[in-house]
Amino acid sequence: MTGEERQGGPARTADGRYVVIDGRRWRASDPEIPEDVAAELRRGLMAARRAVGAALRRQDVEGEREARRQVQRYKVALGERGVPWWEQSDEERRRRWSEPFE
Repeated sequence: MTGEERQGGPARTADGRYVVIDGRRWRASDPEIPEDVAAELRRGLMAARRAVGAALRRQDVEGEREARRQVQRYKVALGERGVPWWEQSDEERRRRWSEPFE
């Protein structure tokens, strides 16, 4: 169970693969990511999203590109983008959330 679920987070589809927010389906984070690792990834994701906003306000095109690359990297590590986590082996899943940040 993720921290989001413990706090009454968004509804999930019956198979647990997606969350439903305002009627729209989004891929859920990989539930096998250890909570401490998932929390660190979410912190990094939020920092990258803030960096996108800051770059937009500065009209810093290259800074925005880099911040968006970081957002993508964190979203993939969380399993929300890229190859669906339910299609990966346990080893591929572990590698996905750990290797990009070593």
